[in-house]
Amino acid sequence: MDLNTLRQFLVVARLEHLSGAAAELHVAQPSLSRSIARLESELGAPLFERAGRLRLNDTGRIFRDHVERSLGELEAGRRAVAESLGGGPGSVRLASETFLPLTGPLLAFKAAHPDVEVHLRQMAPAEMEQALRAQEIDLALASQPMHAPGTESAVVHVEQVWLATPPDHRFAAAERVRIEDLADEPFVATRPGQWQRRLLERLFADRNLEPRIVCETDEPAATFMLVGAGLGLCLFPSIARASGAAAGVAWAAVDHPQCNRTLSLHWTDEQRLPAAARLMRSQILEWDWDAKA
Repeated sequence: MDLNTLRQFLVVARLEHLSGAAAELHVAQPSLSRSIARLESELGAPLFERAGRLRLNDTGRIFRDHVERSLGELEAGRRAVAESLGGGPGSVRLASETFLPLTGPLLAFKAAHPDVEVHLRQMAPAEMEQALRAQEIDLALASQPMHAPGTESAVVHVEQVWLATPPDHRFAAAERVRIEDLADEPFVATRPGQWQRRLLERLFADRNLEPRIVCETDEPAATFMLVGAGLGLCLFPSIARASGAAAGVAWAAVDHPQCNRTLSLHWTDEQRLPAAARLMRSQILEWDWDAKA
């Protein structure tokens, strides 16, 4: 089995969708299907359930874990050799659900280390977990818990999450709003799986309620416009409230002790972390988030 086929398998395993994987890999779907079929034939076992939607089976999950570790070790070895040869200042690969919280640390890092090449990838938490295991990224900043074996993590910032409302809404500028009082209110929310959506659902579930979601969008600027136009309410962290894009909406605090966002940094084990990535990790961990976020 060749490395390209193994990399293709990991993408299919992550997405559990052949056409989506083919698009991401820039290959024809029939070609990708044949590659996966040959891999299964070589292993002597199917890796996916194909009844209905494509699903990774138990054998596929076992094989995926080994492939991630193997390819991760190869990539770590390649970068270690490059570093030992003194091939420049190196590079760091950083993933996050959103890069708005990272603008300050990134600007400071580039000012201090202008020759380090920084690669940024926007990913969902599940994708970041897999990418860390496979050594496809060095660092991941997440707003949700991640449990990638062989990695370490540290909480870097906890910030309040606010309720954004139309300027003329009855809750505009309210000192505190209870979840129970929001039961019949329409909400503009992110797609399922994103941290804001999970937080909204968790807060409502804690009061045995379900949010009434009238719109799903992952575009913050568009969300502010929709809220300002009166389409619904939305949850946003403090950093978004302070941004220029937040004009046109009003803000209210939510009366719930868990209405906040916890940012945590995750990285691969110390021995495999490149020097440039260690520098970036220090920059993020030592950043004064309260003063500069």
